[in-house]
Amino acid sequence: MYRFLLTPRWWGINLFVVLAIPFCVFMGTWQLGRFEDRVQSHEQVEKAPDPSTRAAKPLDELLPVDKVTSGRPATAKGTYADQFLVPGRELDDRQGFYVLNMLRTDSGKALPVVRGWLPGSATGARVPAAPRGEVTVTGDLQASENTHSDGVNVRGGLPSGQVGMISAATLVNLVPYDVYDAWVTLPEAEAGGTGGAMKPVPAAAPEGSGLDLKAFQNLGYTGEWFVFAAFVLFMWFRLVRREAEAERDIALGLVPEESAAPAPKPSADAPRDAPEDPSSPDYEAASTPVR
Repeated sequence: MYRFLLTPRWWGINLFVVLAIPFCVFMGTWQLGRFEDRVQSHEQVEKAPDPSTRAAKPLDELLPVDKVTSGRPATAKGTYADQFLVPGRELDDRQGFYVLNMLRTDSGKALPVVRGWLPGSATGARVPAAPRGEVTVTGDLQASENTHSDGVNVRGGLPSGQVGMISAATLVNLVPYDVYDAWVTLPEAEAGGTGGAMKPVPAAAPEGSGLDLKAFQNLGYTGEWFVFAAFVLFMWFRLVRREAEAERDIALGLVPEESAAPAPKPSADAPRDAPEDPSSPDYEAASTPVR
């Protein structure tokens, strides 16, 4: 009864099932592993001490930024240069903008420093001037932002002096010097300076270290892949059952006979029947004898 499974058509179906089910299981397991990694990373962050409470270290000793060094206090010495505003940033449920200054260090590179946050629109805003001369800053280290970071403006079209993303790849096109692939945010307002009106910007947790929406997306994808595997197996059993039932019906002679062929159409030479309606013009033509 199941000899049809060895036909070429069913060889193709069986091959697809044999390849699809392991692939779906593999992808589901991989997504589940991603979710478990995020859970484990979240637990480690919860148990670990606050990075901002640890002793400050020179910037170069904490680079590159990873989940361990993100949020650690970093120190750098230099002079403030170019200033940019980062619009569309929210703090305490209010819209505002960051004040970003480039700190040129002795290495020749510049470190982006978020000196604080101000409410309102960045266009035409009056911003406190940065301290003059050589300064030493200590701020919480952050990784460069990307298109998936909160608050990032990827639409472009910003006025001159504004940037939508705090990233070395963006800033290096706006300044004539190299930029560190990191940035710091000052934990307190600048002491005794003009930055007292600005609010400090708290450091953000490193990406992938919390149970955010992406973590639960991985869990959802896990379920989807396992459902796909079960669906492929279900459809294969259903097709096999239907084919087996068809083979059994043929063997028992239960297949209904084909309907009779339709009657042939009359040829053009066949005589026409006279119309039944005597009032029809065709009735007289059909009933008149041919002489």
